[in-house]
Amino acid sequence: MDEPIEDLCPIQMLALAFPGNDFRGEILPELERLKSQGIVRVLDLMLVRKDGSGNVMVTTGTDLEWEEATALGSYFGGLAGFLAEGPDGFDRGAIAGAAEMADGHIFDDDDLFRITRALGNDTSAAVVLLEHTWLRPLHDAIARAGGVELTSEWVPPEAVLSLGEGNPDL
Repeated sequence: MDEPIEDLCPIQMLALAFPGNDFRGEILPELERLKSQGIVRVLDLMLVRKDGSGNVMVTTGTDLEWEEATALGSYFGGLAGFLAEGPDGFDRGAIAGAAEMADGHIFDDDDLFRITRALGNDTSAAVVLLEHTWLRPLHDAIARAGGVELTSEWVPPEAVLSLGEGNPDL
């Protein structure tokens, strides 16, 4: 990671289900293409496949090196500790967060348990944390101008027309 951990680009959590496990070999090559072009980076990925008999297969992945993963865990843990206990909780949270992410993954056994329980037989799920690295130049320009993010939301195209309805601020 070339930039300090607190300068991450926007992160999106994407959860997908695939009833019928009807894959055609298109998804992972497209993800690899986006990664190779510097458009996204996978912070964590968990794929869970349940076959027709309920047997589960799990695959995980990340683009983070060990140093990056522990730094990210320390950063997130420190923020969580600060939010929970104020300044006294920052250091404890940072240490706990670094230890938690030492394996390179944010998603854990609890997440796997919840996903597995929610999946029907013959269904797969993917949960991925994507860093949108394509936004780096804009992100940096906003920071240089002293900009502060007020909100950030993904809006599906079909919802665009309803954004201003009932909102006098828009």
